[in-house]
Amino acid sequence: MVNLFINTLIKMFFLLTPFFVMSIMLSITRSLSAHARKVIAIRTTLAILVIAFVLFYFGNIIFHLLGITLQSFQIGAGALLFLSAVSLVQARQQPAVSEAEDISVVPLAIPITIGPGTIGTLLVMGTEISGTAKIVASSALFAAIILVGFVLLGASQLERILGTKGISVLTKLTGLVLSALAAQMIFTGINTFGK
Repeated sequence: MVNLFINTLIKMFFLLTPFFVMSIMLSITRSLSAHARKVIAIRTTLAILVIAFVLFYFGNIIFHLLGITLQSFQIGAGALLFLSAVSLVQARQQPAVSEAEDISVVPLAIPITIGPGTIGTLLVMGTEISGTAKIVASSALFAAIILVGFVLLGASQLERILGTKGISVLTKLTGLVLSALAAQMIFTGINTFGK
């Protein structure tokens, strides 16, 4: 169970692309005060928590209602996750926002943190895991989201320590890890298709 917790925590942390989300948040909140940034970070973290757990726990119902097999979804979600990984490696600058705009749910929580690939992965994981393992995986998912929240809360300090280039390197490394996760999902889906 400890291995499941650690594996899920690492997988979900990278899946939520914290350094990419942090770099986007920093670039679009340049004109905002430190307090406004913290409020956005907290709201974004809460939105990610709600969305992630709804997807994780109600994946079975969604599959059943849409008549989609787990294998089909693994292949589709893997392909979307791979596209997300490519976009991380080719990160682009985002337009700035004013303090009146609330960017915590859209675009920071959805689709930047929880994009199509992440949605697919959460649905697949929630369907594949059951019993005690689901509680352990839920705890790991919760811990990963809280870690992402800390990254967002400390975004300004991390930017000072790492610099723009450092954040860019971490974002690209996250993209590489995501591409490996995507390949694994696709191969698993293809391997179990029709069995």
